[in-house]
Amino acid sequence: MTAVVSPAMAAARRRILAAALCFTLLPGAAPAPAQPASAAGKLKVLASFSILGDLVRNVGGDRLDLATLVGPNSDAHVYAAAPADAKKVAEARLVILNGLGFEGWMERLVKASGGQATMVIASKGVRQRRSAGGHAGHDGGQVDPHAWQSVPNAEIYVANIRDALIAVDPSGRDAYAGNAAAYLARLDALDRELVAAVAAIPADRRRIISSHDAFGYFQERYGIEFVAPQGVSTESEASARDVARIITQIRKEKIPAVFMENITDPRLMQRIAHETGARIGGKLYSDALTDGRGEAPTYIDLMRHNMRTLSAALGS
Repeated sequence: MTAVVSPAMAAARRRILAAALCFTLLPGAAPAPAQPASAAGKLKVLASFSILGDLVRNVGGDRLDLATLVGPNSDAHVYAAAPADAKKVAEARLVILNGLGFEGWMERLVKASGGQATMVIASKGVRQRRSAGGHAGHDGGQVDPHAWQSVPNAEIYVANIRDALIAVDPSGRDAYAGNAAAYLARLDALDRELVAAVAAIPADRRRIISSHDAFGYFQERYGIEFVAPQGVSTESEASARDVARIITQIRKEKIPAVFMENITDPRLMQRIAHETGARIGGKLYSDALTDGRGEAPTYIDLMRHNMRTLSAALGS
């Protein structure tokens, strides 16, 4: 039997429906989810550059909605923020930085965003290295910010990331601690692998020329000496005197190879190789990962690729 709805009842229903619709549009009403369903409920985290983003991903796993400001094959030294980046900062619950002066542009970006995210310095506790050769470095100082080039330093980063994630998301403590422990075990194995690989290179051949002074922590940890015409920032340009000095040094000391990087102009290194007879030993990855199709899409891949490239050029 079909129910009969009187005109008065129909009008009342229309008023109730209209009131409910108006309520959903009021400023105080709960908004519809702005994120896709896959990101709902996840912790919004922003990492400053690709290498750091990979470390965060390994600790945070699928609990995070993770974004990175400076992406693969991009140079954080000369990064210029876009309006979309300020929006990323404003929306983040946690912003993770390298520190050591690496992100000189971040303070301005945070002010522009108006965000209230917790800021975390991943390198906290690292023993700082001063840049070699008297180069000015970042922010007018001489601190070398490339601390991740030593695997034990990367392990400090991971511990700091783990603790920061737990602090803002205590319910994920077990997941973050478990992920970090598993990743730290992989990093321990990587460190032993690198030490063994360097030990196989003749001691008198453990010297190279690289594009800029990004490998000082690698040198201190593993014992390969890097000489660079640029300082610790790719913003600085090698002077004619620096280039002439390095050419003389290569000839005098018979340095066997020069190496280019994925974030720098290769022409300087090609010129040095041409004038000295040193061979170009390949490409090293210093400040940025590659995309998924490249040779170094993760931090572990980056370190292994660099070591294999060095070993191939210096081993005989």
